Amino acid sequence: MNQPNNNKTADEIASSANNNNASLAALDISATDSIDNTLVDSFYGEDSLLPIMRATLDYMNERIKNGLTLPYFADINPELWQKKPKALDIYITDESEGRELNLEARGKDYATNILSYPSDLPASIIELMPTLPLGELIICHAVVVREAAEQEKTVVQHISHLLVHGVLHLLGFDHELGQAEQDEMESFEIEILAGLHLPNPYLPNA
Repeated sequence: MNQPNNNKTADEIASSANNNNASLAALDISATDSIDNTLVDSFYGEDSLLPIMRATLDYMNERIKNGLTLPYFADINPELWQKKPKALDIYITDESEGRELNLEARGKDYATNILSYPSDLPASIIELMPTLPLGELIICHAVVVREAAEQEKTVVQHISHLLVHGVLHLLGFDHELGQAEQDEMESFEIEILAGLHLPNPYLPNA
C-alpha cells in the first residue's frame, strides 16, 4: 500500500469538493421500516451526508494524484476512476436487523455501528459503466447513539466519522490487517474530518 505524499492541507483538499462534480453523483439513503422518517431526516438527510461523502472522495482523489493506490480499485486506471461519477447506497437499520446482518457478514452475534459492502465489480465491467458504484454502508443508529454517549461525542460527530470510515472500507482499506494499515486509515480519517472542521475522533472526549 503506497503511503500518501501530503502536499496539501486537509482544508485545501476538503474545499475542492465544491469544484469536483464527478466525486459523488448519486447518494441513495433508505431505512428499515422500524426507523422513523423524522430520525432519518434529522441525522441522515442528503444535505448532511453529501458534504461528508464528497470531502472523503475528493481527499482520496488528491492522494491518488500523489501515488496512492486504492486496494479495491487497483486494476482500474487512476484517471478513469477519478473521472467517473460515483454512486453510494446508505441503509439505516435497527439493532435486531443489525445483529442479523453482522452475524451473517462477519460471524459476530451483535449489532455493530457500521457495515461496509463493497461493490466488488471487475474492472472490465466498471470501465463500461457510466457511474461507478462504491457499494453500500449499513448503519445501526441505536449503536451509533450509544457509542456517541460513551465516547462523549455528539451523534453527528460520530456519524460523520463512521461514514468516512465506511467509505475507506469500500475503497479497500482495512485497519484489521495490521498496525501500518490501521495507522494509515486513521490518518486519512483524521485529516478528512479536520477538513470538515470536526475533531480527531481518536482523542479522548473529542
